[in-house]
Amino acid sequence: MAVPALADRSPQPRTLPLREVRTRLTQLVALAELTDTVTVVTRDGDPRPVAAIVPAAAARTAAQARADAERLAAISAGWSRRLEELHRQSSRRHAAERRALTDALAEVWAELDRRVPGDPTLARLRAAHAQLLCG
Repeated sequence: MAVPALADRSPQPRTLPLREVRTRLTQLVALAELTDTVTVVTRDGDPRPVAAIVPAAAARTAAQARADAERLAAISAGWSRRLEELHRQSSRRHAAERRALTDALAEVWAELDRRVPGDPTLARLRAAHAQLLCG
């Protein structure tokens, strides 16, 4: 039983003579597009390669690849700076909120100590609160 040409997903480039490439060009282009297959074209009767059908991504020039890499690096650097700034802002906001909460809790403990001095339940609650702050 014949295997369809599109089932060939080998990493090795296939080599075909120009005469066969002319009759199967549409199929070979689809193969390159869908499976990243490279087809090396030879002259009829001469094994030396004269051309290749490659996926579009493989045909990019070094300058295009460098430009893409530079653009990606610039975008990444921009996002990195933005994330660092957001982290700094969040840290400042978090520190301010923690100070406000700590001050409010100190007022609550002072009021509890004033209203219920020496209560053992209050002492256990204070110890649990101190443990929570440490751990």
